[in-house]
Amino acid sequence: MGFLKTVGFSRLRSGLSKTGASLGRLLGRPMVDEAWFEEVESTLIMADAGVRTSQDLVAALRKSLKSSPIDPASSPDGLSNRLIEILSKQLGAVTASPLASLSGPRIIMVVGVNGAGKTTSIGKLAHHYQSQGERVLLAAGDTFRAAAQEQLQVWGSRNGIDVIAQAKGDPAAVAFDAVKAGQARGASLVIVDTAGRLPTQAHLMEELKKVKRVLAKAIVDGPHEVWLVVDGGTGQNAVGQVKAFDDALGLTGLVVTKLDGTAKGGVLLALAHERPVPVRFVGVGEGIEDLQPFDPDAFAAALVQA
Repeated sequence: MGFLKTVGFSRLRSGLSKTGASLGRLLGRPMVDEAWFEEVESTLIMADAGVRTSQDLVAALRKSLKSSPIDPASSPDGLSNRLIEILSKQLGAVTASPLASLSGPRIIMVVGVNGAGKTTSIGKLAHHYQSQGERVLLAAGDTFRAAAQEQLQVWGSRNGIDVIAQAKGDPAAVAFDAVKAGQARGASLVIVDTAGRLPTQAHLMEELKKVKRVLAKAIVDGPHEVWLVVDGGTGQNAVGQVKAFDDALGLTGLVVTKLDGTAKGGVLLALAHERPVPVRFVGVGEGIEDLQPFDPDAFAAALVQA
């Protein structure tokens, strides 16, 4: 269980406490019978793992316990460890590979619906990567919401990071200018904010496609990453958002926010099952350090701890 020593596990466990408490109570019972399996399945469904995903996970747990039985009385942590292994394997489908180094600035285009925490997440991402030695530049491409530009500029000022913005500018033009500024200033990472929009709004999704096309003209292979910020508390709606944005833009990563204070942490299991886009970061609190790189082992452990 070495993964329990993962940096930030205590924050992750605290943030997922409502989900973990439900499963933890079940795993502490002295008897494993048919009713127990049904309760595990129901708990996973209520945690927004989805019906099909929950059924498959319980089927895997049944198979594992049949081939290698556990006596809860003599091995009180046995059931927890076994379920952690199964959940970790499922979450392995959305494990992200490290970002490869580039000779010029890497461009990350960030998208999402209104209220998902997109702009705040960008500020936290900037802090994270700056602490890793990256030279970061931000693009305030959400020109439809003035507060978004101001919010991003506050984050930039707080971290000593330049923010490219225009009072009345086309989002694509802001993105283009930011890339050129990043090249001129020797930035290693340019994070481009975009206007929040629902995937059902076709004309607004076309605007995002335009931003992506312009970024491709501004730099070779740009944007190098397209990340969706999704509110984990929205449950199965999050799965629908991922599918829609992925179909439209070709997502390379997810930032799943607001997992603290909700019993719906299982949504990552559903995402891994139905649309396995790599999860880059998870948000488990309001603090700047509470946006953490995704670790499937640590996440699985946090999901089942009482």
